[in-house]
Amino acid sequence: MIPMKTLYLNCFSGISGDMFLGAMLDLGVSRESLSSGLEALGIEGLNIGVSGVTKKGIRATKVEVIAPDTAEERHLAEILPIINDSDLPADVKRLSEAVLRRQGAAEAKVHGTGIEHVHFHEVGALDTIADVVGAAICLKEAGVEQVCASRVNVGSGKVRTSHGLLPVPAPATAELLRSIPTYSSGVMAELTTPTGAAILAEICKGTGPVPVIRAKKTGFGAGSRDLEIPNVLMAILGETDS
Repeated sequence: MIPMKTLYLNCFSGISGDMFLGAMLDLGVSRESLSSGLEALGIEGLNIGVSGVTKKGIRATKVEVIAPDTAEERHLAEILPIINDSDLPADVKRLSEAVLRRQGAAEAKVHGTGIEHVHFHEVGALDTIADVVGAAICLKEAGVEQVCASRVNVGSGKVRTSHGLLPVPAPATAELLRSIPTYSSGVMAELTTPTGAAILAEICKGTGPVPVIRAKKTGFGAGSRDLEIPNVLMAILGETDS
């Protein structure tokens, strides 16, 4: 049996785009590979900041997307050419488009409209485009063949969005995670974002406890909050037989 390079995500504190990028850099993906890939989008001023932080005693990598200050809203038809007209590898383009289409479809369903009519407040933001494309770059650079995950802690309470105050999980997040087991540990915060949910829903092929895996590396990607639990995404990279 040929072993598969497997990524396991422990989402005990949820998942967001920047947490995923941080976890992948912590696993060993180079900052230069991620930065040069994002530069290929041709968006002036788009970059990343990387730092080491500690969350409740756990050392983690924090990634912050640095984007031009803009309140511009975009439709999917305006976003995809930015990606598809770039010099990024074809498989990175395909995965990025799949994640954005998945997120767009969830937003459209929640708002009762067609995907072509959705104003992408979150998706259209440059930092979200960077999170999605960056995730695809990192998976390729790490040589990941399959991804599986734990059940997902979504948090609780309310979150302020462009549509006003919404419950946690936000409706689009709940729609995106329909096929993935979720729960709330009672933490009053949005632990899983729509972007994190879209990335996970697209790449995750199975959920459950840590599989039988020959772990090679473990990484932690930090979120932006300081909570009563470590606000980190744990990632294990190794080999499995199935």
